[in-house]
Parts: sequence; structure tokens; C-alpha cells
Amino acid sequence: MKTSNKKLIYTIILAVFLNLTFVNCSEEYLSPKPYSIFTPESAFVDARAMNAVLSNCNIAIRDQFYGDGTPMLTELIFSEVCIYGQDNRMGPATNMNVSITPSSNLNDARYNRIGWFWNEFYKIIKDVNVVISRIDQTKFKDENERNAVLGTAYFYRSYCYYRLTQQFGDVPFIGREIAEPKLDFSSTKREVILEKLKKDMEFAAKWCSDNVDRGRVTKGACGHLLTQINLALGKFDDAIASSSAVIDGGVYSLMRQGFGAIPAETGTFLKNLGVVRDDVVARLHWYQNRALAANKEVLYLAISRPELLESRNRLYTMRVCSPFWSNSSSFMIYTPDGKGPATSSNIGQEIQLAETFGRGYGDARGTNYHQRLIWDDQNDLRHKKYNWMKPEYLVYNNPSLKGKSAYYGKNLEFKDAKGNVLTTDTIMNWFGWPHYKVYAPDPEFTQVNGGYYDWYIYRLAETYLLRAEAYWWKGDQAKAMADINAVRTRALCAPYTDAGKIDIGTVLDERARELFYEEMRKTELNRISFLFAKTGKSYNGKTYSMTDFGSKNFFYDRVMEKNDFYNKGVINVSGVEFKMSPYHVLFPIPQAAISSNSKGVINQNFGYDGYANNVPALTSIDPKDDK
Repeated sequence: MKTSNKKLIYTIILAVFLNLTFVNCSEEYLSPKPYSIFTPESAFVDARAMNAVLSNCNIAIRDQFYGDGTPMLTELIFSEVCIYGQDNRMGPATNMNVSITPSSNLNDARYNRIGWFWNEFYKIIKDVNVVISRIDQTKFKDENERNAVLGTAYFYRSYCYYRLTQQFGDVPFIGREIAEPKLDFSSTKREVILEKLKKDMEFAAKWCSDNVDRGRVTKGACGHLLTQINLALGKFDDAIASSSAVIDGGVYSLMRQGFGAIPAETGTFLKNLGVVRDDVVARLHWYQNRALAANKEVLYLAISRPELLESRNRLYTMRVCSPFWSNSSSFMIYTPDGKGPATSSNIGQEIQLAETFGRGYGDARGTNYHQRLIWDDQNDLRHKKYNWMKPEYLVYNNPSLKGKSAYYGKNLEFKDAKGNVLTTDTIMNWFGWPHYKVYAPDPEFTQVNGGYYDWYIYRLAETYLLRAEAYWWKGDQAKAMADINAVRTRALCAPYTDAGKIDIGTVLDERARELFYEEMRKTELNRISFLFAKTGKSYNGKTYSMTDFGSKNFFYDRVMEKNDFYNKGVINVSGVEFKMSPYHVLFPIPQAAISSNSKGVINQNFGYDGYANNVPALTSIDPKDDK
């Protein structure tokens, strides 16, 4: 988004948007009284005005990855990759059987962000529908300009509905500007919505351009999203075609050589050790390299810069993704000779750990699957020492130890000579993390959490893995293996050679290695779960169907197989056991959305209160919504 557009964005937003939400429809549909001369009719006069509104959608999509208690965290902890590790709280999504209900707090950084997805995606849909509905009331210089704007609008709407249909299943479809009170929304079958998205994204992939500023929607991003939609529909040949158009189109390529630079500021601690993280993977994820023109791998990028005062947000990746290795009165790391607190996350210490690793809080606590089991090649750059950090690479740095403990400046140890664990909380304090990816220095903040930097939303490596999955569903394991190897070998892993061993687990493992904190993990696990139910294909000898999807599904079986916390009897320091049920394959529809829809029925998902009140979902889209 260009800075010059920001004032126009906010002026238009104030006057145009009618504040449609499911949460409080009855309150917000009051007679509008424009505060300025900028009415919809006078504001949407050209492509620049419409693009200004659409640019605001980038901010909402971006914010899934940014801030404390980020929505991305919810996607991760509902998977086999992570659990919520900040276990000194009673309320977060730990025992999901208790805490995840339609009436629970579903939109709080301290709990979960299920409600964020519902509220924010529908807000984007509302805003985009204004643009779509008024596309032919606006003057454009030619057909290309009009269709590029419309294609961009379709991308944002399709992105939101793709996510909603995978997270929540059947949801209301709104395809036009709503200019009057409406309290009679109905759920629409997810497959019907996906077919509409496919048509819209085929249009977008045709008319959107790759010759746009970083942060804007590209043709490549459209092809990537179209591939996800094609896969969700089980149209595997179409998914191969749409992904191949991106991969083989001559615009994008996997970065196999170093580009940009990694200056000496790899962090004070690593710098003092003489460590230089200068391989191709480290450069690809270096916080200053993501938006470079030389980076041919990025399809769609979230932009957050210090100079974008009104539309910036901190990443917080150094807080969310790393352990609470520092000390508090409740959580302590000790030296083997019993001294503590043994570590300090205060900046300016003689041994400066905080400047390099931030003040982690253990939110996205990696499972054994993500920390150890998926790493099948010791040469993998994504898991090599100091790209991937472990607590034992840190040192005892608390100034109070100097001169009092022989361990000052020595590496952390998990146990003493007698086998006693040297931390009060192994969940929150002790796990490995991908430092090469989450390092984001924050000189403005004394508690270094992760500053204002860009972040990948779509990257070509994922497009390869989507195509690999499509080949696997078609039974072409050799071509699936070739696409997986394209990603693996860039990280210096040996290629797979036995195509007969390639399965959906191979694809998911590579996604977990390559796309941590980029892919929406639960969304993709759900998409795959629907496909197992649709195709009848087996997983570990089990088959699935839609008739009992809420009680038997691939999502649950995969998480139970790989996640070493849920339903394993693990209890955190607050006394809460990690639990999950098969019906958590779908999020609950927030009760406020259902209750406020007084003249219609929004269906609730199986396993949650209100499911018995469901009515058949719509099997077609109203022609008035087919915009």
C-alpha cells in the first residue's frame, strides 16, 4: 500500500461502510447521516479510490500474523504442530472440550481468536462487496483497469470465504452490498460457495497483474488461491493447472542462491560468538530481504514498516514463537549448582541474549513432532544450529551469577548430575524454535518482542507443495515427490528417491518444515479432512465420510497421532489438561452471530450447543448475490 493513499482510505471508510456485522446488526443499521461530502456515489469515482478501499483489506489480512496473541496462534494450536504454551493461564485453548464453546470468549489475545476470523473476514467481505457492487458506476481508463480492480476485489472476498468454509464449514454467503437492515441470513453449503469462488478467482487470475507494488495482490497470488480452492473442491487436474501457471509462468522462482544481505546485526549474542547466518534460507527469511525486488519467490506480502504510522503493527514473533527462557518469580531456570534466577531477558546485560532472541513467552510451544520428528536430514538448513535454536544454545547470563557460580556464561543444561530438571516448567520454558524465521529486532521496545517488518503470506514454495498434494490425490506419486524435492533440496536436504513412500504425511511434514508461521495450518488440515471424506481415500487404514464428519475425521486422527499433548494426560502448571475432541475439526459459530440473526437461521456445527436447531443449508446462491 502506498503511503499517499492512506488519508483517502480513511476518509472513504468513514463515509462509505455501513458497518454490517452479524454481532449487532440491529444496533448498527440506523439511518445513515453522512459526516462529509464523501458519499459512496461521490467517493468511488475512479480506480484510485477503489484501490484505496481495497488496500485497507491488506491491513486486516496482514494482522493475522501480527501482534500479541495473534490469530495465527489459534491456527497453530489447533494442529499437530503447536500447543498453547503460556500455561500460567486458566482460560486459553488448552482443554478445548471446556473452553471452546459458541458462548466462550472467542476473540481475546489471552484465550483464542476464533471470533477474530469470523468478525474480520466478514468485515472484509462487507467492504469488498461495496466495490464489487459499484464497479460499473465508476470510470476506468479501459477494460484492463476495471477488471484488475474487480479481480483484486474477488481475491479478497475469495480469500475470506476460502478460510471461513474450511474453518467453519457452511456459512452465510453475501455477494452484494447490503444497503438496508438484514436479519435473515442463512447458511450456504460450503461446496456451493467454493464453486462461486472458483469462478471469481479464474477471472482474477486472468486480469490481475504481477507488475504491482509489493503488498498488493498479484496474478501469482490469485493463481495460488485458485489452487487452494481447486483442491478444496477435489478438482485435482484444475489444481495442477492453476499451480503450474504460477510455477512455470516465468515470473516467480524458488530462491536457490543468496540475495540481499545479512549484515552483522544477526544479534549481539550470535555476533559475539562469531556466528554468521548467511545461507540461502536465512537470507530468504531475513527481515529486510522479504520485499526486495530480487526476491522472486514472494507471491503476496504483508507490509508493516516503521514509516507507515497509521497502518503498521509489530510482528511479535520473538515473543510468540520462543520459550520463556528468562525468569520470573513463578518460572525459573536454575544452574546445575542450584543458583537462580539463572537467566535475564533485560537488555544491556554483559551477555546480551534479549537483543538477539527477544523476550519469549512460549505461546506457540512446538510439539515433539515439530521440534524433532519431522527433521529427517541433518544437513537441513532450516534445522541447523543457530538457524534453529534450542534452549541449550543459550547461556546463563544473569549478572547475579557472576563471581558466584561457575556456570555463568556456560550453556544452559536441562538436568543436573542427579537427573533433576533445572526448570520449573518444561512446557513454557524449554523447547526449540526457528530463530532464522522469527528474528525481528525491535529497537523501540525494551522488551524485545518483534518489530515492524514485512511477512510472507503466499510464497512459491507453498505453491509447489500444493501441486505435490494435487499429484498425490491423483495417484501420481513420482510427480508429487519431484515437487517436494524442489523445496527440500533448496534447504540442502537429500531428495527423496522412493516414490512409493510418498503420502499425505510426506506433504504435511514438508509443509511443517518449510511454512511454519506462514501456512494457516488448521485451515489446510481441514481442507484435507474434507477431501478424505469426499474421496473415501484411506489414512492409516481409516476411511472417512461426510455423514459422521464431526465425530470421525482426518484432522482429529492426525493431531492425535502427532501431537504429544492433547488427550495424552498432560497437565500444565495451572492444573489444566490438554484435551481435544473430533468435533473440533470445525470451529463453533459465535453464538452472538446466531442470536442476532433473528429472522433467519445460521447453522451451528456438530458438537456445539445449538446444533439441534439447524435447518438445511442453502444449495444455491441467490442470483442477487452472484456478483
